[in-house]
Amino acid sequence: MLESIAVVDINIKPSENWAEVGELRFRFLDWGGEGPPVLALHGLASSAHWYDLVAPRLRDRYRIIAPDQRGHGQTTQAGNGYDWQTLASDIAGLMDRLGIPQAAVLGHSWGCNVAINLAARFPERVSALAMIDGGLGGEGARQTPTWEEFRARARPRDVTGTRQEFLERLRQQLWFCWNEEVERVVQTMIYEDEDGQIQDILRPENHAQVMKAMYDEPTSTVWHQVKCPTLLVPAGPRPERAGTENARIKEARVKASAGGIKNCRVHWIPETVHDIGYDKPEELAQAIREFLAEC
Repeated sequence: MLESIAVVDINIKPSENWAEVGELRFRFLDWGGEGPPVLALHGLASSAHWYDLVAPRLRDRYRIIAPDQRGHGQTTQAGNGYDWQTLASDIAGLMDRLGIPQAAVLGHSWGCNVAINLAARFPERVSALAMIDGGLGGEGARQTPTWEEFRARARPRDVTGTRQEFLERLRQQLWFCWNEEVERVVQTMIYEDEDGQIQDILRPENHAQVMKAMYDEPTSTVWHQVKCPTLLVPAGPRPERAGTENARIKEARVKASAGGIKNCRVHWIPETVHDIGYDKPEELAQAIREFLAEC
């Protein structure tokens, strides 16, 4: 049974900070707190603010640090370095600058891939790993025979149109959890160009480099190198998607991932979406708290 969450101020805001790490000027949010450090890595074309609804629910026990990763948010728009070794080294370097020898690491979506590569390549730096609806592989994954087909399937999301049009599309997609905070968070991932059109902060050429890394070196190739306790937190489908082929494929992938990673457990968040942190931040925080308390 999950422990109950302590009463916390969910409106507390983080401090905004900067650190020089190699060629990057890292921007990161620090939620403070006196507990052990936890690094929170966002997904592709996202930002550190993805954790804005989750971090306040964890800071009574942990110091949550959420960086904008390479090419995202306000961190340097590097033209290369989107391979797993470099991305993992970025986070290890940030930990060095912050004087953090070891931390628990959270990842969401693509951030799970970075987190698991950090745990595999720098095992002494990661005490525990929590992967939020990402980092999966194995049986049931839709394999594509060529890079061109893979890249076409994983093309960047649609962020065309004006700011109002962009927000209206998301409001319709996320009608069940849309509020002022979600609206604010999603706008930290995009910018308005000189023609008044919305664009992803992650540049298309850098997105393509990320896709190439995912194609050339699937996360499953380093599963066996992860030694720390690991938690998978997949999003269970909302009722309208339950029982679909995609739902069955995901169940198979979660099972394969849990079987391929040592010391791994699974905690499904039912009836939600990929962005669990928008929809069910309290349930997500509670699952993470219980896991970290036992590590």
